[in-house]
Amino acid sequence: MSAYTLGEIARQIGAQLEGVAERAVRGMAPLENAGSEELCFAESERMLDAVTASAAAGVIVGEGFPPLPMCNLLRVKDAKAGFVRALELFQSTRRLAGVHSTAAVASDAEISEDAWIGPMAVVESAVVIGAGSQIGAGVFVGSGTRIGRDCTIGPNVVLMQGSVVGDRCLLHPGAVIGADGYGFHWMSDHHHKIPQIGTVVLEDDVEVGANTCIDRATLGETRIGRGSKFDNLVQVGHNCRIGEHVLMVAQAGIGGSCRIGKLVAVSGQVAIVDHTTIGDGVQIGGQSGVISDLAPGAK
Repeated sequence: MSAYTLGEIARQIGAQLEGVAERAVRGMAPLENAGSEELCFAESERMLDAVTASAAAGVIVGEGFPPLPMCNLLRVKDAKAGFVRALELFQSTRRLAGVHSTAAVASDAEISEDAWIGPMAVVESAVVIGAGSQIGAGVFVGSGTRIGRDCTIGPNVVLMQGSVVGDRCLLHPGAVIGADGYGFHWMSDHHHKIPQIGTVVLEDDVEVGANTCIDRATLGETRIGRGSKFDNLVQVGHNCRIGEHVLMVAQAGIGGSCRIGKLVAVSGQVAIVDHTTIGDGVQIGGQSGVISDLAPGAK
């Protein structure tokens, strides 16, 4: 992990430093147990006593936090945002390039020179993988799939044929993109499978949690809007169109052909019936069952 001085961190996160600029910082920790070379943050003035008692090298605080001459404070407009920026400094971002010797890559796949294909990964024909993208161990990338720049595809992710992934997407281990939608038609004496020949499109900056499944369309596409973030164990049915910056929490399930607007928040274990329209900015509480359309801004 990298080491910084408080002065360097202050410059990086846009903070006003009240303290010793040369103080070394080697990591971050919770306020209550931060050590003498660790940085932490205090979200509000209610944490004043904890900050005073802390042994931390420095504390990120908001503009309204009281001055403490005995503490090194990094003062920013938004303490939580400053905390996030500081975390990014200490996050391991080492990226690899090349193809592991155990990976199976089709001869006609187009892989950027600075992308990485990990151990036991399978990359089928006509796949395109952009600059800087990291394909983890055991990933399956089906034929005709396109992956943009600077994506991270975690171990054992499955991208079925024809899937499209934008730039800077993050897919956590075990996610499945583009499996068949759940479509059957009763034919006399059996449920007959309806072929699913569409695809899935993830726009830029989408994050998909571990073991989340996003089904391919029957025809056309299932589309996830830019900047949307899905937790683990989310299910999205075929032909759904989900807007930008949507949050969807664990075990939420969405039936096929739903239309969900931008900036919608869907809590854990929510069930949304198929062919439902959810307006922009809707908030849906945990374990809700949505069986009809919801107007923009509804809660």
